[in-house]
Amino acid sequence: MSRPSKSTKKTGEKVAAKTRNRKAGKRLALASAEAAPEPWMIPTRYLKFVVGIFLLPLVWILTQTFFTAFHTQAVQHEFWRSEEFWFFGLGAALWTLWFFGSMWAMGEPRPLRLYVFGHELTHAIWVWAWQGRVSEFKGWSRDGGYIVTDTHNFWIALAPYFYPLYSLVVIVLYGAASLFYNVAESTHTFIFMTPLQWLFLLLGGTWAFHLTFTVWMIPKGQTDLTTHGTFFSLTVIYVMNLLVLALFLIVAAPEITFTSFGHELLHHAEDFSETAWHLLRAAFFQP
Repeated sequence: MSRPSKSTKKTGEKVAAKTRNRKAGKRLALASAEAAPEPWMIPTRYLKFVVGIFLLPLVWILTQTFFTAFHTQAVQHEFWRSEEFWFFGLGAALWTLWFFGSMWAMGEPRPLRLYVFGHELTHAIWVWAWQGRVSEFKGWSRDGGYIVTDTHNFWIALAPYFYPLYSLVVIVLYGAASLFYNVAESTHTFIFMTPLQWLFLLLGGTWAFHLTFTVWMIPKGQTDLTTHGTFFSLTVIYVMNLLVLALFLIVAAPEITFTSFGHELLHHAEDFSETAWHLLRAAFFQP
């Protein structure tokens, strides 16, 4: 059996002394940190909850404007008879039947992997839009996916719930085809439908894909929502989805323009302001 040399022993004593000094320093730093008063701060989630409450008037005004415009277009201009309305509705109905049918037959909606991939890709797209970097991407699994990024905010977190990625893919492909061929006025048919009919059928199907999976995922305790406050997140998701639907309506209905929709929005905002002011006067300023 060999004995440790003096130099080894002294080195061990020095190391032990340094370790004791570090531990004493840590205890001292911990004690001083406990003694220092912590600054009082309002949690960000509480602030976002308040912001969500202030967004409720916008929710009401935008909802009233959209359904007023849709009702006017459907009744006065018979939009419900147009090909755009019927093929969009047909695509949405076919996908909805498949969604609930797959849940009944297989216990979960299919194709779940396609949704997870689109969900995580949407996160990544919005990270890149905010000039961030994605260092890891996992998005082809029924058990869920994730991305690793150096940038995060509530727009990036909530984007998959209001950004209909596959609908935008359909629009981009249609636009690219229009550069080389007059797709909008084409009368050639593929499986009994013209290119324009296929466009609205696919838009209806992909929009329903986005909507059904979004509604299915929200009650599952997604951290995308809870991190920024569920109430605030749901308010933003509703407003953004309604704006996307309004955009679809403006594009599909020739009688509705961005200008006319904006005027209608302003009109309902004025009505809401007058009603709110009368209620405040009656509650606080009249005896």
